[in-house]
Amino acid sequence: MTNVIASATDLYRRYGEGEAAIFALDGVTVEFEAGRYTAIMGPSGSGKSTLMNVLAGLDRPTQGSVVLDGVELTALDEADLTQVRRDKIGFIFQFFNLLPVLTAEENIVLPLSIAGRTPDREWLAGLIETVGLGDRLDHRPAQLSGGQQQRVAVARALVSKPAVVFADEPTGNLDSRTSDEVLGLLRRAVDDFGQTVVMVTHDAHAASFADRLLVLRDGHIVHDGATGTADEVHDVMKAVA
Repeated sequence: MTNVIASATDLYRRYGEGEAAIFALDGVTVEFEAGRYTAIMGPSGSGKSTLMNVLAGLDRPTQGSVVLDGVELTALDEADLTQVRRDKIGFIFQFFNLLPVLTAEENIVLPLSIAGRTPDREWLAGLIETVGLGDRLDHRPAQLSGGQQQRVAVARALVSKPAVVFADEPTGNLDSRTSDEVLGLLRRAVDDFGQTVVMVTHDAHAASFADRLLVLRDGHIVHDGATGTADEVHDVMKAVA
């Protein structure tokens, strides 16, 4: 890859000690190219969420190296790691994680507010137009549908122009039509804004929106290739099961 934005080298994540120890990641080495959309799949307990959490600086590896946008994460203390997450990473979660007392617009610009930065008004206006929330900016999360809340979360993840957006089952709490809208937004973020997206999902249809499919099993990468259609993703999952 010519433009690697994130990488993991010889990554291990062990839980427990001795004979009871479980390796959620068992020597994973992988790179992510800027401006691409990667889906990570695997059965329950395969290590897919652990890999995302370690890449995003939400968890620390037992052994190995993680580099994100030129910064070695495993060498940082908690204060510096928090700053990297704030400045270089966008997050989208299954259950939205919006602050209920803030309006949609306040939730979108929250990462910038925390960092003491002023929003780029042109960028913000473009994001709001892209996610279709222009008439909902003064609504609080309880006044929004699930799909609208997730669109707020997508805009929030993109507002700081992060190096990487990590999405953890971003459509797991949505119906199929709304899921397609959110997945389409992530696709547009890659195609139109040059964003890098890494998404953990169990859904072959969701994975089909990505450029690249990584499949983990027992803490190892067992497949790494182009994504294809939902049926083709199903075939890959069957083959590596």
